Amino acid sequence: MAETETFEPKIIALLCKWCSSAGSDLAGVSRMQYPPNIVPIQGMCSGSVSPLYILSAFNKGADGVLVSGCHPGDCHYIKGNYYARRRIHLVKNLMEFMGLEEKRFKMSWVSAAEGAKFTKIIGEFAEELKPMGPQTRFRRNS
Repeated sequence: MAETETFEPKIIALLCKWCSSAGSDLAGVSRMQYPPNIVPIQGMCSGSVSPLYILSAFNKGADGVLVSGCHPGDCHYIKGNYYARRRIHLVKNLMEFMGLEEKRFKMSWVSAAEGAKFTKIIGEFAEELKPMGPQTRFRRNS
């Protein structure tokens, strides 16, 4: 019990450059508080996030993975976030097949002006992951 009470999940956040990454920056410069155990990785678009990137994050020790992009209809690359949204089902099916809990993966839509929303999403995701404990099912041993 004590281990899960002190457990802080490592979260990899794959963020689109134009909206979600800017939203996380706004949260930072506004000094909003959110868990420090997030590793943000900026990409050009949530639509460019391959399911292999998500699975690789789990393989390299992530306890949770967040993919966040522009709101549907607001993508700077027209349809990128629609492609990302379609991949959610593929990723969840792959995770189920591999024995990873579906709750370890989350997708969100955050605009550049939504620093508070980004903070809330990260905080809630970290709290959801804590009772699950460390992800060991797909973690590489070396």
